[in-house]
Amino acid sequence: MAPNSKSALLEEPKFDQPITAVYEEKITKPKVEQPIIWRNVIAISLFHLVALVTPFYCWSRCKYNTIFWGIMIGSLGGFGVTGGVHRLWAHRSYSAKWPLRLILLLCYSIAGQNSVLNWVRDHRVHHKFSDTDADPHNANRGFFFSHIGWLMCKKHPEVIAKGNQLDLSDLFADPLVRYYQKAFIYFRFFLCFIIPPCMATYLWGEDIIVSFITLSFIRYVLSLNFTFLVNSAAHLYGYKPYDTRIFPSQNKWVSLVAMGEGWHNYHHVFPWDYKTAELGHYSTNWTTLVIDWFAWMGWAYDLKTVSPAVVTARVKRTGDGTHDVWGWGDKDMSLEDKVEATVLNGKKVE
Repeated sequence: MAPNSKSALLEEPKFDQPITAVYEEKITKPKVEQPIIWRNVIAISLFHLVALVTPFYCWSRCKYNTIFWGIMIGSLGGFGVTGGVHRLWAHRSYSAKWPLRLILLLCYSIAGQNSVLNWVRDHRVHHKFSDTDADPHNANRGFFFSHIGWLMCKKHPEVIAKGNQLDLSDLFADPLVRYYQKAFIYFRFFLCFIIPPCMATYLWGEDIIVSFITLSFIRYVLSLNFTFLVNSAAHLYGYKPYDTRIFPSQNKWVSLVAMGEGWHNYHHVFPWDYKTAELGHYSTNWTTLVIDWFAWMGWAYDLKTVSPAVVTARVKRTGDGTHDVWGWGDKDMSLEDKVEATVLNGKKVE
């Protein structure tokens, strides 16, 4: 168990009750036209076009230091998303002292996404009404929409209506978040687009054009798409050992690029678990590794998780039978697997 975890593990509600309101209320109203936001379409298209075309220009000019620097700030920005706005502020799966919250806000600025308030509101709505019209990136509308298309049009009226009903008082109670919200545009502009390339040029003499292309376009576009894959690929592709009734799936490849956010079937069943996964293996869940490190330092505390008994009960009740087993005789091994197994060179009964 990670340092500073609560000794009394949070339990799931009674098994005859749904986990979230998505099971209680399916929104089936007629389709609504969502006007395209052409400013977003143009901006997103230009960033992706530059990121796709310019690597040929930078390939022989970019210094290794710049590449390593891009990986470093990309990882810092990723942690600001996964460990900050997601696991800390959106789900409150752990608590953090002010130095860690400040670090997370600065890291989140590097990621260059929406403000903390907007991100958390949209994500809480996404969990309460997952893959319905009230979900900002409804996977029922296909890969493109759930990946990036939802940012190119106005929100569905149900998203706005349900979002306005959410309680965000915990965010307004955080003085750091309140201040950050006021200065968000400046933090994002300088920490995401200006400071990284300028540092590469100043510290090791990288060409200024190569710096901006590599760090303000290519790195930024890659980071965004790694995050977007959680909303698209992890909702459409993978297995469902915890609940077959929902879209979110276990996707190892998404976890690798999104710092542990791809164990999505588990996460949507137990959204309060700070690991966002049953086991939290560090190799595919770097965010958990960093949170555990900060917990060891005493900056992260009240780490919430789920007891093995609750997980096992849920797997048996709603899982698809793909829950991992250690081998023959594991208690999670199904009778069907035992019956269909082929035993070679069996011991003769005399």
